[in-house]
Amino acid sequence: MKQTWKQTAIIVFLLLFALQTWMTYQQYKGSGLSRVPESRHGAGGFISSAHASVGNPSPVGSLKPVQVSGENLPMYRTTDELRLYPAVEKGLRTPFDLWRYYGKGKTTFGTPVLPMRFDQWIEFHQKQKPELMKDVRAYMNSRFNFSGAVIPGQMMSGGRKAVMAGPVARLPAEVESYESLAGLTAEEIRRRDLFPYKPLAHPIQTTAHMLFPDSWTAVHPEHKRIDVDMDFPDAYLPEFPPPLFLTTHKELGDISGGQEISFDNYYEIFDGLITPEQMEGLKELLRPSPTTWFNQTQHRLTSQPSDGVACLDCHVNGHTNGAIELGPDSRPNMARLRVDTPTLRGNFNLMQLSSKRSIRSLDHFAEIEEYFDGDPGMQQAIGPRAVKREVSNRMADFNAIIDYPPAPKLSPMMRLIPSMATEQELRGEKLFHGKAQCSACHYGPAFVDDYMHDLKVERFYVGRPEGPIKTFPLRGIRDSPPYLHDGRAPTLHDAVEFFNLVLELQLSRSEKDDLVAFLLCL
Repeated sequence: MKQTWKQTAIIVFLLLFALQTWMTYQQYKGSGLSRVPESRHGAGGFISSAHASVGNPSPVGSLKPVQVSGENLPMYRTTDELRLYPAVEKGLRTPFDLWRYYGKGKTTFGTPVLPMRFDQWIEFHQKQKPELMKDVRAYMNSRFNFSGAVIPGQMMSGGRKAVMAGPVARLPAEVESYESLAGLTAEEIRRRDLFPYKPLAHPIQTTAHMLFPDSWTAVHPEHKRIDVDMDFPDAYLPEFPPPLFLTTHKELGDISGGQEISFDNYYEIFDGLITPEQMEGLKELLRPSPTTWFNQTQHRLTSQPSDGVACLDCHVNGHTNGAIELGPDSRPNMARLRVDTPTLRGNFNLMQLSSKRSIRSLDHFAEIEEYFDGDPGMQQAIGPRAVKREVSNRMADFNAIIDYPPAPKLSPMMRLIPSMATEQELRGEKLFHGKAQCSACHYGPAFVDDYMHDLKVERFYVGRPEGPIKTFPLRGIRDSPPYLHDGRAPTLHDAVEFFNLVLELQLSRSEKDDLVAFLLCL
């Protein structure tokens, strides 16, 4: 009798567990129930916030404050101003204003298991993606006016794409101009929620991973994702394919000849130009490897199995195509910063690589991003990259000869040659080294100090501190839109407006235009 009771209890438990699993799947089976989920404090679940689908979720009740020692610490506020991260599964959409959130994930470690069968995974994203992308575009259009205006006569180094004019970040309706906004204090801007350069999150941060621009997926449909598309218009991203310049063959100009360098053509292009070690390194930079979401298993974001992603898929021709990812420096996924693919140009002259970590060599840089998400738990299912040190050294050998584009107006000491520069460019250079304070962090041959700086931007909006970020080199900057680590400044004009606000420089409108004119010379 006792044994029968135990068996009955086990059967009832299994039936309840199966029922709960089925009900959970039904909750997010259709896109309508996966709008912008958010966590109720202590509940561990999620609720639907249809009204919040463009990034303004409703409050979530009282939050447990983090105790901060000491007094008068305005930069590190208790979390009563923030919300807990939503507790959601892979594939579910997330708030676009993740800077307002904080919290701890279930675990540091990932798993190669989807929350549903693969056929259900495909069906789920087919339903969710159209509504998600509609909201993504509405959100981005609420943040930016992508007017398509260009700077007259200014092209990127390959001569195929115009440099876009700005600023394009939208000001709140009650703000007359950027100059009037800059006249307010940081406290006033924060209190009235007026700051136009808040962070950008990945459009779907539960899965996140590499998100390629339309110009890339048009040529490489194998990287077209089933769940989300790029949120930036192609006009505001780097030209594709970009030119490639080598330190060892400056006389040849663009080595690529306007082609995308690939496995199919690299040998023909580079044989007789580079060393055997560099040739081997280039081959490895072009060799696809399985990643967390682009691979041969069913834990993927493509409809068909994928060979993976190569280094030069994002760093096209040693530059960048504007693909985004999440910085690998933190967990949970919700806390990871959106990062644009940086250029590889001029890495030979940098002492510090990566946006948030102190990576101090090109060979270390070449080997460190196993699966890009840095999760050894994925290796058993997907397979390791298995890049040996001598191989990563050769990858670094090629990386070390990728040069910046020509800058004919700059002298060997990185100053404008007066006879070649306009009056506006010369005024901009004076501002760069003076009132605008740019040269405090941007100097030397790459216009970078190789340090990380904490700009404490949270002074201007309610959000968790992002902490120190590596200074980006300004050499060849016209070719690398959008700007800042997450692209929140789509144009050079926006980058100047951002720093004018954050550093409280009080630049006039004409001074900001002069500064942009100088940056275009670099």
